[in-house]
Amino acid sequence: MIVAFSVTPIGAGEDVGEAVAEAVRVVRESGLPNRTDAMFTSVEGEWDEVMDVVRRAVEAVRARSPRVSVVLKADIREGVTDGLTSKVETVERYLAG
Repeated sequence: MIVAFSVTPIGAGEDVGEAVAEAVRVVRESGLPNRTDAMFTSVEGEWDEVMDVVRRAVEAVRARSPRVSVVLKADIREGVTDGLTSKVETVERYLAG
């Protein structure tokens, strides 16, 4: 599965980068394939391991703020691996054609 998620501290002001960095650190240290962009962090793996990483990332932000907002989108598809790369490669192939 691939999960794209965003976790944001509420009531921490406009500069949330430090708290968000703690969530991204959790994802990167998980060892699971991941990618971070301006709006979301995507992580790929099995259900239990991915959801555990998301939970720990949320907890890392909650350690800095008593209230957080989480947005999560999941693509659950059996038998697919390396979807973070292959999905983008497919779109790029169409764009090049």
